[in-house]
Amino acid sequence: MVWHESPKSPMPTDPIIVAARRTPIGRAGGCLRALTVDGLLAPVLRSLLQDTGLSPEIVTDVIIGNAVGPGGNPARLALLAADFPVTVPGLTVDRQCGSGLAAINLAARMIQSGAGEIYIAGGVESVSTAPWRLEKPRSLYELPHFSHRARFAPEALGDPDMGPAAEAIAQTFGLSRERQDDYALLSHQNAIQAQQNGSFAAEIVPMSLSAATVIDTDECPRATLTAKRLRRLPAAFTPGGTITVGNACPINDGAAAAVLMSRRRFEQQGYGTGLQLVDATATGVDPGMPGLGPVAATKALLARRPGLALDHIDRIEFTEAFAAQVLACSDQLGWDQGRLNVGGGAIALGHPYGASGAILLVRLFSELVRQPMPPAALGLATLGIGGGIGVATLVERID
Repeated sequence: MVWHESPKSPMPTDPIIVAARRTPIGRAGGCLRALTVDGLLAPVLRSLLQDTGLSPEIVTDVIIGNAVGPGGNPARLALLAADFPVTVPGLTVDRQCGSGLAAINLAARMIQSGAGEIYIAGGVESVSTAPWRLEKPRSLYELPHFSHRARFAPEALGDPDMGPAAEAIAQTFGLSRERQDDYALLSHQNAIQAQQNGSFAAEIVPMSLSAATVIDTDECPRATLTAKRLRRLPAAFTPGGTITVGNACPINDGAAAAVLMSRRRFEQQGYGTGLQLVDATATGVDPGMPGLGPVAATKALLARRPGLALDHIDRIEFTEAFAAQVLACSDQLGWDQGRLNVGGGAIALGHPYGASGAILLVRLFSELVRQPMPPAALGLATLGIGGGIGVATLVERID
């Protein structure tokens, strides 16, 4: 099915993605453990300039999402480490695991507003080097204690950790352990197939750790994983529950970013193909059920585009924090599973919080621009966020 939006003239300020890259995704404490946020992001920024032939001084701003990092504006630190001129400012945003996608959406809105014409936006996370969170004692006579995360919502509304929240979704929607395990296995199988057929090659920036060590492959996909092995894993969060380390995402390090420019500059620079950001939404849901955020965000986005249906969308990228979350949202929305995460998702590839939303756009760029696709092919990126937020972004291939 093809969606035809109401006829309108292209606008000079339409935001278009012309390049998108990411690091390989490493397990926390794994192959990228020595790299800080700037060490992960700076090579991606350099690669984007090489891909586009742009001079860094014409970039209006670099907007980067980050969730658990060191603070102090990692976007500015990374762009300077990448040898951008000091005149490029840098902005870091935090919408937790939606930060990378929020940064790209913000850059697109800045272009639409006329605030600038060329932006680099994305996300980065180095869980391996993130500082410990130590709460300040309230008096000299109390001992400080560690907190593994910030608060997402007031306790009165419910502020569950993500694992118990996913377990609640599994119970609420009657999602069996077997169905979750089967989905997790499919994610790994899709990721392994994508690695073997070279689908990731053009999007990954190899990371040089030393003269003898270069990392150019995602660390977490497992070719030897089987349904039998998944069935053996114990419940991870609730006794007798269905969520395990096998049907949930790992914790990861990685970075991803894209170059966005106005249609005027796109045509002026002579690019032939790109990915136009058509629309984006962010919505709130019950903080106790944050995994359902993509349902509300996707419905809000569809409601803003008359005549658009999920059947019109050629590729869907969804951050697989938990198989239960993906299955619940899929059941609610009824999208075609054959178009969802065709190269695997976060269960197999990993979930570097602040980068994950940007990785969705990198994957869509590969699937819709780097691969043969019909003109006006559509992509949807969506994810749920701690505290009860959903984000959805619609993109369209332009030729």
